Amino acid sequence: MPSLRFRVAELLVMFSRLVQMESLSSISYQRWWFDGVVPRLSFPVKGVDLRREEVSGIKAEWAVPEGEDEGRAVLYLHGGAYVVGSAGSHRTLVSRLAQEAGCRALSVEYRLAPEHPFPAAVEDAVMAYQWLLDRGYEAGSLAIAGDSAGGGLAVAAMLSMRGKGIPLPAAAFLLSPWTDLEVKGESVGKVGWRDPMLSARALRREAAMYLAGRDPRDPLASPIYADLSGLPPTLIQVGTREILLDDAVRLAERAGEAGVEVELDVWEGMFHVWQFFATLVPESDAALEKAGRFLRRKTEGERTRGVDPL
Repeated sequence: MPSLRFRVAELLVMFSRLVQMESLSSISYQRWWFDGVVPRLSFPVKGVDLRREEVSGIKAEWAVPEGEDEGRAVLYLHGGAYVVGSAGSHRTLVSRLAQEAGCRALSVEYRLAPEHPFPAAVEDAVMAYQWLLDRGYEAGSLAIAGDSAGGGLAVAAMLSMRGKGIPLPAAAFLLSPWTDLEVKGESVGKVGWRDPMLSARALRREAAMYLAGRDPRDPLASPIYADLSGLPPTLIQVGTREILLDDAVRLAERAGEAGVEVELDVWEGMFHVWQFFATLVPESDAALEKAGRFLRRKTEGERTRGVDPL
């Protein structure tokens, strides 16, 4: 049974959705709320130092936990339907993930739609990963992670890297990934109004902004249509009370069919990206603890030489 704190978090999510008026509100208003108000309501994670960074002209933020393994790192891509989100909005989640993984995490503020439509976000994600390689990190000591749109973006970035011959990271961690920009998964209808955070109407509106007329079945936009062979071991976490449940399920199925080592971790009763409430909700911390163990196990096989720890 979900904890009392989870129930409180659910009420906060419903309130946030009401305040933003879903698809009726402007993107500028949503950004003010998500990237301006939400960070002020978050709690700092004790033992994690935050450091601003610039990655080839793009704003980013390091979350550096005490006792970090300086040879490893996680590249984190925030969610927000490709139109909102920032390092600030996801600061607590990324800090807790870095703490559990025992290494620093770089949260990158990739370009957003509608000002910068597809494939700008993919290009920025690949650029940020290459930046880490150029700093001396070994691919085998890196992981990539992301939630919602950031989860789909993480897969798209790896597909792009594979096509460019860039060595892939040792692991991927996807939190409720959005992998079908047509929003046609069976869970869209089955879960429907029981999803306290997302609506199909809003997602389709934001997908249209991101795609700007491009094919929603382009594999770099909707990775469920991609050949996923060769991707690294992947942990996917998703809740049963979210309309994007089927996005995660279908991605895991396709990855498994392609020979990828994949674990689909379905949490009963959880809503979209419940890990967002890390430090406040026990289910959020438990999920990130599991993810941290996974990332440690997959990235500790190699140690980086010559890395500038900043």
